[in-house]
Amino acid sequence: MYCLQWLLPVLLIPKPLNPALWFNHSMFMGFYLLSFLLERKPCTICALVFLAALFLICYSCWGNCFLYHCHDSTLPDSAHDPSIVGN
Repeated sequence: MYCLQWLLPVLLIPKPLNPALWFNHSMFMGFYLLSFLLERKPCTICALVFLAALFLICYSCWGNCFLYHCHDSTLPDSAHDPSIVGN
């Protein structure tokens, strides 16, 4: 279970408010996870626990899933602020 300390913080990284950065964020997180799984080779139990947690977060649409943006969830109010998002 030692390898979970490197995987679970990845789920806590928030998605950027700017929708234009969602693709870059998801690509970075995907490549990070792929390189971690190939380089560190975590145990099967750790990998299954992490994938189950990722599936539950993405399936429930809590808003922190980096794979895609749930269509039913709304953007935070600060996402419509021009000083944050830009033109």
